[in-house]
Amino acid sequence: MTAHNTTRRALLRAACALTAAPALPSLAQGTEDYRALVCIFLAGGCDGHNVLVPQGASAYAAYRQLRGSLALPDQSAGLLLITTPEGVPFALNSGLQTVHPLWAQGKLAAIANVGPLLAPTTRAQIVGGTATLPANLFSHSDQIQLAQAGNGSGGGTGWGGRTADALLARNGTSRFPAAVSMAGAALFASGAQVPSASLVPGFNLDVSGMSTWPATAAAARTQALNEILALDGGVRLIQAANQVRRDALSLGALLRSSGAGTVNTVFPGTELGRQLQQVARVIALRQTVGVRRQVFFVQLGGFDTHSGQSWQQWDLLRQLGDAMAAFYNATVELGVAPLVTSFTQSEFGRSLQPSGSGTDHGWGNHHLILGGAVKGGQVYGRFPFPALGGADDANSRGVLIPTTSLEQFGATLARWFGLDAAALATAFPALAAFSPQDLGFMSA
Repeated sequence: MTAHNTTRRALLRAACALTAAPALPSLAQGTEDYRALVCIFLAGGCDGHNVLVPQGASAYAAYRQLRGSLALPDQSAGLLLITTPEGVPFALNSGLQTVHPLWAQGKLAAIANVGPLLAPTTRAQIVGGTATLPANLFSHSDQIQLAQAGNGSGGGTGWGGRTADALLARNGTSRFPAAVSMAGAALFASGAQVPSASLVPGFNLDVSGMSTWPATAAAARTQALNEILALDGGVRLIQAANQVRRDALSLGALLRSSGAGTVNTVFPGTELGRQLQQVARVIALRQTVGVRRQVFFVQLGGFDTHSGQSWQQWDLLRQLGDAMAAFYNATVELGVAPLVTSFTQSEFGRSLQPSGSGTDHGWGNHHLILGGAVKGGQVYGRFPFPALGGADDANSRGVLIPTTSLEQFGATLARWFGLDAAALATAFPALAAFSPQDLGFMSA
């Protein structure tokens, strides 16, 4: 386990808590209050236009005309029909076949045209040069920072980490990480108090050189290491670093112990499947380690589709759908389906107008939300009519101006997670600029 964002200040905070915090594992005080958020980041800029497709006659005709060779065929050729409670027809990409049934079950929803904003923005403002826009739109690296920061201006913390910060006290004295990335360092899971911990699936947390022959020699080495890590040298920085290592060793032993984190649900053998399986295993340990609030980050790459998009995106969405469905089934198995919510994010959407066999960088995007507490079967936010140069187009190529901000999206999930109005204002400082502040897709 690697702790990211581990600054000197963070280590000193950890050191100050050493005397009060027990080593892993610790007994839970009860998990009836447990909740978890799982961010599934689609790296490269997923083309939301081919994830969620309008099926109203005029909207679909416009979509087919503008998308050209990238347009997805109708339901007879594989599009997965869904409808809203008002009877408005949409369709999901056929790659999402495995997760598609959860729409009708009321567990899967979509959020339309969400993205980074500094203020509500119109095409007239952009054309007239009066719009205040996020910096470096259409840049992968900059937009990844904005998406994971959860606002239009970025920053040194992620919205998942800030959300975990707000409810860190709910985890009591547990030393188990409140924010865990299964895909390396991730800003999303880094808070001011909560560092992002990385737990790569299949990675052995043991220290090199501890397995040797004879067994007595290995035991002696392990004992010596533990004594060194427990040594109080009077230097807080070193004590904090030693405690991180001790926690990692304890967690490694816990994950290897018989029956710990057992999940019987079968996951696909893809990279994303393995990451979400590891998340499920960690959630299964919640009673052992005594956590009540956790955020997780996983990632699926390959969505930078400037060419060859049709097959490439279909296959990626197949991996996404299979992994999300398996993860939801695992939460049902563990009895926590209403307590765990997964959702997709990406740095940006893509242009409605194709560029050869692919698409160019965009702005607003459509995403999926899944869980037992999701008010599913609905498309939230305002879905734009497909039109070049229309009211929602930033540059006459079908680059969507977001009609829902990242703050609104994140705050709706954070409110379900347990944040009150004051905590939401801290976690999402620009939230007051947008309305509504709760998009309504989560149950209480």
